[in-house]
Amino acid sequence: MPEGKEGSPAAMNRTAVERKSDRELVVTRTFDAPAYIVFEAWSKPELFKRWWVPKSAGMSLVSCDMEVRTGGGYRFVFRHPAFDQPMAFFGTYKEVTPHKRIVWTNEESDQGAVTTVTFEENAGKTLVTFHELYPTTAALEEALAGSAEGLPEQFAQLDELLAGRS
Repeated sequence: MPEGKEGSPAAMNRTAVERKSDRELVVTRTFDAPAYIVFEAWSKPELFKRWWVPKSAGMSLVSCDMEVRTGGGYRFVFRHPAFDQPMAFFGTYKEVTPHKRIVWTNEESDQGAVTTVTFEENAGKTLVTFHELYPTTAALEEALAGSAEGLPEQFAQLDELLAGRS
């Protein structure tokens, strides 16, 4: 069955975005792939850069440096045609448990979230829970008005990538 058609596995896996509190955002989606494959898509730069930027944003990920291990770091540099300067996002991986959990900081500003992604496999499918905890309500509000709105599209792009890998 073609990917994304009504009734296909991709069409049934919806991304749920929920504000859990005045500082927390939780996004969930089940992927039709085992946890180790989904984890690779989050931890290998050559895969990550293929799905992380929402295509509709008109941005490109020009640099993707990731050392996905506890104590490692990351730095992503994005470019958008409407802006003269590239935008950099960076932080530290606080906890990495292969195929289970990744926790990182977002250190590009003092309003950056702590992000936790968990991978729960059941019968060859993986539930991904993406949890962000912001330092203030205003920081979450800003995220909801900006990059967080692209998460469903990002997760759909990840689903497309995984469909070719599982």
